[in-house]
Amino acid sequence: MDLELWSVRPLWLTVLAALWGAAAGLLVPRAAYRFAVEPDEAWRTRCPDGHVLTGAAGGWLGLARCPDCAQDLPDRRTSRSAPGDAGRVPGDEGRVPGDAGRVTGGAGWVPGDAPAAYRYGPGTPLVTLTTAGACAGLALATGARPELAVWLLLAPLGVLLAVVDFRVQRLPDVLTLPLAGLALVLLGVMALVPEHAGEWPTALFGSLVLGGAYFLLFLVNPNGMGFGDVKLALGIGAVLGWYGWGTVVLGTFAGFLFGGLYGLGLVLMRRAGRKTSIPFGPFLIAGAYVGLLIGAYAA
Repeated sequence: MDLELWSVRPLWLTVLAALWGAAAGLLVPRAAYRFAVEPDEAWRTRCPDGHVLTGAAGGWLGLARCPDCAQDLPDRRTSRSAPGDAGRVPGDEGRVPGDAGRVTGGAGWVPGDAPAAYRYGPGTPLVTLTTAGACAGLALATGARPELAVWLLLAPLGVLLAVVDFRVQRLPDVLTLPLAGLALVLLGVMALVPEHAGEWPTALFGSLVLGGAYFLLFLVNPNGMGFGDVKLALGIGAVLGWYGWGTVVLGTFAGFLFGGLYGLGLVLMRRAGRKTSIPFGPFLIAGAYVGLLIGAYAA
């Protein structure tokens, strides 16, 4: 009987983790839209049509929809240019669904969004499913150990960083540095909780060693390794170091492998050359995720 209960418990944890990931993933596109700007630009404060973003936490928390644009939808439907256009707005030809604010003309309303407010930023369904799946995988690998709470809190932040870096090749300091600090603080708390499976000193040293290694790579080849990757490595090293040096090595190797395969694929498709810059942050995060899954499962 006890064995049966033990086998069912991870299933419930996985379901709850997936629900948490889905809920958190719904909030990622708005934040990604606001953060996805060039280094010399301020964070976005308006939707693509120019309405001020409002809501919780100064407009940072919420769905990637604009209520002001939604109010304009009935008026826009009356401007149909021809039968079968289903509410298309003149000038809407330049709108790319899911593209964060890159509107070349018109109001940019996407047919099919009529029941909801205007949507902007990266695709919400894909981001939500990705975050939910990542959290579910962490729950399956970690089980009921206390450090699972840390992984579930950090996973949406990792997805947010990956989305922003893919869009503008930038890892904002306001995300990478808190990630490192939060990881070390939370893991320090988990080290005091019974039944944990990691070691906080290794997490600390893993953060310092991996951050230092990436800093050396940055000094050797600044064009190939961004300083944002160095700051991200501090948090990644802390997370991987919790389960030991083997996990640090595995997660780091997986990140370079994923990045190399992506770059090779672009070259083979003739979409990039040898000197083309690619965002490395998403692959560093993906590699860390794989290393963390294996480290948690083996612990």
